[in-house]
Amino acid sequence: MKNKKTIWIILITIFILAIIGFAIYSFIVSSAEKLTYQQFEELLKQNSIVNSSLEEKIVNGVHVISGSYNKDGSLHRFVVGINNQQYSNLLEDPIFKDIVGRIITNQELVSPIWTLVQSLLPIVIMIGAYVWIFSMMTKGGMGGGMLGGKNQRPRQIKSDVKFSDVAGINEEKTELVELVDYLKNPNKYAMMGARVPKGVLMEGPPGTGKTLLAKAVAGEANVAFFTMAGSEFEEMFVGLGASRVRDLFNDAKKAAPCIIFIDEIDAVGRKRNTAMGSATNEQTLNQLLVEMDGFGSNSGVIVMGATNRVDVLDPALLRPGRFDRTIQISLPDIREREAILKLHARNKSVSPEIEWKRIAERTPGFSGAQLENVLNEAAILVVRNKRKMITLGDIDEAIDRVVGGPAKKSRAMTVQDKKVVSYHEAGHALIGLKLDSASKVQKVTIIPRGNAGGYTIMTPKDESNFSSKEDLFASIAGYLGGRAAEELMFGKDKITTGAHDDLDKATNIARRMVTQFGMSTLGLTKYLTMQEEAYGQTKGVYSDEIAYKIDTEINTILDNCYITARELISKNLDLLELIAESLRVLETITAEQIEYINKYSKLPDEVIKEKERMEKEEKKKNAGEILEFEPDEDEKK
Repeated sequence: MKNKKTIWIILITIFILAIIGFAIYSFIVSSAEKLTYQQFEELLKQNSIVNSSLEEKIVNGVHVISGSYNKDGSLHRFVVGINNQQYSNLLEDPIFKDIVGRIITNQELVSPIWTLVQSLLPIVIMIGAYVWIFSMMTKGGMGGGMLGGKNQRPRQIKSDVKFSDVAGINEEKTELVELVDYLKNPNKYAMMGARVPKGVLMEGPPGTGKTLLAKAVAGEANVAFFTMAGSEFEEMFVGLGASRVRDLFNDAKKAAPCIIFIDEIDAVGRKRNTAMGSATNEQTLNQLLVEMDGFGSNSGVIVMGATNRVDVLDPALLRPGRFDRTIQISLPDIREREAILKLHARNKSVSPEIEWKRIAERTPGFSGAQLENVLNEAAILVVRNKRKMITLGDIDEAIDRVVGGPAKKSRAMTVQDKKVVSYHEAGHALIGLKLDSASKVQKVTIIPRGNAGGYTIMTPKDESNFSSKEDLFASIAGYLGGRAAEELMFGKDKITTGAHDDLDKATNIARRMVTQFGMSTLGLTKYLTMQEEAYGQTKGVYSDEIAYKIDTEINTILDNCYITARELISKNLDLLELIAESLRVLETITAEQIEYINKYSKLPDEVIKEKERMEKEEKKKNAGEILEFEPDEDEKK
């Protein structure tokens, strides 16, 4: 139906353009001035006729000459009819011969219709090109859908994911089992008068498995799965987003029972009447609200959405009857990380010596996607090194690559740079050892990765969803330990820029303590950031005076934590020196080696052996240089 309408519009457009072109041609012809032969001869003698416009035609035995002549500085079109004798005389006239640019001698007049066709041909070609480009866009090519309201890309897929393919979020899977049962047996719920949620919103950090869960629901229920990202509804033209919402829901109703999954729904469901909103966004959101209200109790269509910014969603979208249920999907804890690692290791050749629990302990704060990436990076390393099994060393290197990028062993480090970095990282590690509330040190290295000259991996001693004020102070002190160690060992004037990332993280924690957690003298009021204000939240907007107090409180927290770090390090300089020396020798030390140094206040055996080996090589090198450049007396003889 839409294609027929488009064809009629194109045909009408061509007809109108043809009429306009014919009218223009007729106007040009009718506007030409008709001259007598005598007037024409007079213009020839005056050299007023412009030769480039002169043209001769024969009409019913009469020669018709058309062209232009110059009068008072402007050109005028003319037409003159002459007989055969006059035309013969003109051909012998040298003046006429000089000005004739082109003479058409065919015996019949060229049809005006053919002239019109010639003038309209470029217009028809342009219209045809436009129609072709339009059809390509609406079919998905050349930026598909830029001008069309319906996105033609395949949106309906068959999901093969099952709940067994999702690990680490058992409670969340339990919440979704009801949806699977409803999609399989809708009549059971209808007989009991029960209404399964029309919409389920999954909220959580990126990479926690929101999309995977939605696919698992469709896979377990064996129903159609329609998926679109929130950004796909947004276009520069008002109305196209709403049109795509209607198309999506119409297709889903035809395929019911099914699931509609809208990823990053905050892109289309943002609060209305905010600085971040727009007319297009609001119209699309309104259409989405109407479509979700229009479902019958047994339509068989369930809408699932995913976001990590539920705070910016419009309240009308979250009310019962639309998104009835919200499922929080948080980062996995240690048991869940262990299950995720085992799941992604199923199709890989892994050494039996690997203890997944220990790897889970080393990866707090990792999402499921990051854990999958760790094992994938480990597998790539095995292939690169031409081995056949993933070892603990491969996984350890993969974790480091995910955290900081590939090691830059080729980066040249001077002796002084290596010394500075070793003391800096030793300062972080020492805070973790001596401050009770600090995180546990897992690994310290001075091998550069990314923009970092080295780094210290520290994990919480007890994973919890809550952090006390003491824990936050300890975290800040841990970040500032590197700068404190540099100052104590080299002096204030020789501290480096190596702590810039540490300062950024420490400042962010201190700011949140003051503005969000009520852990300062400013009281319990929550003060919003500029980003939160832009999203339309208005509670807690503060004055310049409060802003000054916030900055003062942040500086106070940072100064107190820095004093704590500096005092701890100054009391344990021997321990700092041992850790730094171990780093300069081995470049990377593990938690076990750090604990040994802390317990026995001496270097581990492997550090001593490596140090002795390095000293022997240095002596051999120096001896070779002495023999080469400074031979003794016997060698001279």
